[in-house]
Order: sequence, then C-alpha cells, then structure tokens
Amino acid sequence: MGRLGEVDLTRDLDRQQAQERLNREGERLAQLRLTLGGLIGECRAGPPLLVVFEGWDASGKGGAIKRLVAPLDPRHVRVARFAAPTPDEKRHHFLGRFWPALPGWGGMTVFDRSWYGRVLVERVEGFATEQQWSRAYREIDDFERTLADEGAIIVKLWLHISSEEQLKRFEARAADPLKSWKLTDEDWRNRERRPRYEEAVEEMLERTDRENAPWRVIAAESKRFARVEVIRVVNEEIERGMRRAGQEPPPPP
Repeated sequence: MGRLGEVDLTRDLDRQQAQERLNREGERLAQLRLTLGGLIGECRAGPPLLVVFEGWDASGKGGAIKRLVAPLDPRHVRVARFAAPTPDEKRHHFLGRFWPALPGWGGMTVFDRSWYGRVLVERVEGFATEQQWSRAYREIDDFERTLADEGAIIVKLWLHISSEEQLKRFEARAADPLKSWKLTDEDWRNRERRPRYEEAVEEMLERTDRENAPWRVIAAESKRFARVEVIRVVNEEIERGMRRAGQEPPPPP
C-alpha cells in the first residue's frame, strides 16, 4: 500500500466545527504572514514562503486556495496558476517558466499546479519522453534543495479524493451551468487513466519527499475538512520553517 492508500478519506467536520477552525487557523495564518513579511513583530523580512498545490482533477484545489488566501491582504500574497507550457516555453528547460513567480524574502506565492506536471501529466500523456521525466526527479530535487538552502519554506500539498468521489464531482459540474466550464474532455480522458496517474503520483511522493520540502497528503473527500486542514498544515510548516531560519514564531493571538 502506497501513501495514497494510507489516507483516511472519512475525515470530516460539521459546518460549525469547520467555520470555527477556519477562523482560528486563518487568524494564525494572517499573523504568521505579517511576521514573515516584516510588518509586525521584529519587523524584519522572514523566509520566502512557497505553497504548491497539486491533486486530482476536482479535488478542490481552487476552493482550498481561495480559503487559504482569504485571511491575507491581497498585497501580501501572489497566486500563480500554471497550465500546459506554451510553444515558446517548450523551447527552454521545463523549470524555467516557474522562476519568475518564486517569492523573495518576506514574500509568499501560491502555485496552482507546478513543475510536478513533468512527472505527472507529461509522463502519463506522453508529452515528455521517458528519459525526460525520469531525469526530472533529480532536477526537481536539486531545484527545491537550492530554494530551501536559501531559506525558503516549501509546502507541497497533494489533495486526495477517491475515484468514486471524483466521478460524483465531475457529474455535478457537468449538470451546473455555472461550473460546466471547469470540466473538459481532457478531464474525462485523464480519469480513464487514473491507475497510471496513481502510479505516477506514488512515485512522485516517494522520490521528492524531503525534510526541507515535504509532501503533505490532504484527505479531500470532505471539502470542509480539506480547507481547514490545508491552512493548518501551512501554518505548521511556516512555524517549522521559521525556526529552521532562526526566527521564533510569535505566540498565537
């Protein structure tokens, strides 16, 4: 059994519990973010904060990102979304297009998809050769180590849902006129290849999980639970990263 099989997808919160915890974790996130930004506390810029979202189609990445950034001043966080590389981007090393969005000291960027597309969709769909995606594990590892050695806090999240829940969400999207645009033929095709994607995800989790750039797998069968858990995990990793950089996190409000 791989890491995906170990996830307890039954975890849930009722509406009141979720709102209370969302408020509490959101307040803590705002405090930590302002501290990292050098706006409160010692007023010195803290380590760059990079939050990477990956997960199954319809796993709730967009909703989780929306809740994550909601407590923050829009001036203090950047959300960078990445789709398929353009023809010009394909002329360069696959990591090149991500560099401009990386945060500097005191900054925060949320990546909606990332360089892990190389070992996931590009691998499964044949957009990268086996030599290219096999080599990418080492390249990604070196890339993230470079960022971590410079002090960056790297939070990598995989939002996990079952195949059955994914199908329910696909069908709900298809039936909703305001959400049907989110569902494409490519989504349905990818779903048919889920066993191949599961194999790729497991290898990704195994080969790119590092002390200073760990993978955190989020049980996302319940959207309420996942949204709270995402913020809780980000807060936890911020505190850990601050201590690694010699900066003591402030006491909770």
